[in-house]
Amino acid sequence: MTAIVDLEAGTVFVGGAGADHALPQMLLLKYANRHGLIAGATGTGKTVTLQTLAESFSRAGVPVFMADVKGDLAGMAKSGDPAGKMHDAFQKRAEDIGMVLDYQDFPVTFWDIWGERGHPVRTTPAEMGPLLLSRLMGLTDAQEGVMNIAFRVADEQGLALLDMKDLQAMLVWVGQNAKELSLKYGNVSTASVGAIQRALMVLENEGGNLLFGEPALELADMMRLDASGKGMVNILSAERLMNSPRLYATFLLWLMSDLFEQLPEVGDPDKPRIVFFFDEAHLLFDDAPPALVAKIEQVARLIRSKGVSLWFISQNPADLPESVLGQLGNRVQHALRAFTAKDQKALRLAAQNYRPNPDFDTAEAIQSVGTGEAVTSLLEVKGVPGIVQRTVIRPPLSQLGPISDAERAALVAASPMALKYGQTLDRESAAEILAKRAEAAATGGAVTGNGSDEDLWKMDREHNRGRRYDPGLQIPADPKPRSARSSGSDSIATTFGKSLARQLGTKTGQALVRGVLGSLFRGR
Repeated sequence: MTAIVDLEAGTVFVGGAGADHALPQMLLLKYANRHGLIAGATGTGKTVTLQTLAESFSRAGVPVFMADVKGDLAGMAKSGDPAGKMHDAFQKRAEDIGMVLDYQDFPVTFWDIWGERGHPVRTTPAEMGPLLLSRLMGLTDAQEGVMNIAFRVADEQGLALLDMKDLQAMLVWVGQNAKELSLKYGNVSTASVGAIQRALMVLENEGGNLLFGEPALELADMMRLDASGKGMVNILSAERLMNSPRLYATFLLWLMSDLFEQLPEVGDPDKPRIVFFFDEAHLLFDDAPPALVAKIEQVARLIRSKGVSLWFISQNPADLPESVLGQLGNRVQHALRAFTAKDQKALRLAAQNYRPNPDFDTAEAIQSVGTGEAVTSLLEVKGVPGIVQRTVIRPPLSQLGPISDAERAALVAASPMALKYGQTLDRESAAEILAKRAEAAATGGAVTGNGSDEDLWKMDREHNRGRRYDPGLQIPADPKPRSARSSGSDSIATTFGKSLARQLGTKTGQALVRGVLGSLFRGR
């Protein structure tokens, strides 16, 4: 048997198939942006499959983002241990499938919305937009309408919504001026304003307010390569985040929308620009109306042309809508258990999604594969689905399992992202400007500088500010970090140029994304 190097040109080695496991199962990088599925019951090996695929993408120079719901994926930062308890089993598996077991570590950046187990992940209310925020807080249609009015007025008056207190101050102002605003924008109920404020308070008490602030996350910081050319492995600490499923789902949808807006069209590249693994993917679709599911399917199809690969991880393919499953060309199906009639029906439906193999029954194979094995179907040349195969998944090259808290803390401290995201910025924005206005009104004076209405209305709003892109680096080329660009009076115009463009649809791509991930959120 010829030894297979884990990374061949343009491919990802998934494992060995066939009766003697000698048939290599290769994922073609050219078709990786046709998205993928990793499914299977608890304990059947989904996490190991996720880790091995992330390793291979990183080795191919493709950045990766994934949520770590159990803390197990942090081990990618350390090389596998030849003296470890799993080494003998991994070595035997590697020999069976003809693979060279070359232990190594991978460049990892840890992220955490709460900033406790990784670098803080922040965005601004202006960048998230009123519709995703409304979904996050579970607002009614009337309350969502008031939220849209608040954002619209803030855009028109140059009041930057950069953190939670800005949004709260803006809502107070809307409530105080409800009568005047109702004449122009429609009914503004103070009861709705109060309900939104209560929802914001609940979100703040749950720690969700930490998501809003500056410096906001630059997607370019996730799309990096290390000195050896490996793609950065971005791991979002999600153990605590799983207790807030609405926040988790909204955060992932925001990432998708931001990627769609920022990345240029590239068609079918030789390899993805970035790969996203969405664990517990059913949370994206729980209680979602059919129209929203259709729009998520649409963005999954369209974001492919941006060079983005999406992988959904769930226990059962039935957790995902059929319309979304139809977009997932590469599939790794671990064992499904069929103890009830409903389980047996789900098993048959899962088997029908594969191109049959005359050597075995697909449904029986899905039920009988052992831990570390899977039924796989990977896209072949011209994007044709491959014949289903029983496959032994290759062993990981990095450490399987978590690292210590001290090791994690040391990696976070040594990361260049610590300097950029470690300290919160608090620039003059809506809360401060509205406070100046109130003070000026109380004293009969005039507000100067950024706080004056005359200055605010004269600001140049950069609705269509473009982004340059360096395809050689695979990351958006930006001459200055966001914190540097966001200084002075023009930072407010920049921030709200983006926000207003999202709402009014001044850019085709932004209008589409807001339609895809926003306008139908109200149909809860």
